Amino acid sequence: MKIGSPADKPPVAPAPAAGRAAGDASKTAATPGSAEPSAQVDISNTAATLMSGVDGATSEFDSEKVARITQAIADGKFTVNPEAIADKLIANAQELLGKASH
Repeated sequence: MKIGSPADKPPVAPAPAAGRAAGDASKTAATPGSAEPSAQVDISNTAATLMSGVDGATSEFDSEKVARITQAIADGKFTVNPEAIADKLIANAQELLGKASH
């Protein structure tokens, strides 16, 4: 289980509008309804999957497991394995650091 992973595509800076000076761009932006598209946006695979909804995405949610854990917590029988948590946090940090160095 990962606590947050980087997007599969790096962020892309918007392209400046072709044939416009900076002053012209600010004037047209101030006039409502007169703006024209000036940038193309690429959506990452992760964003496309999230936007497509749950139907198309593979679900990693196990409602029975959640019910078992909820019941164990309510009964006072749920135990936390700090070594497993630490191992997964370290593995996640190493993965993130490995991707950042490339």
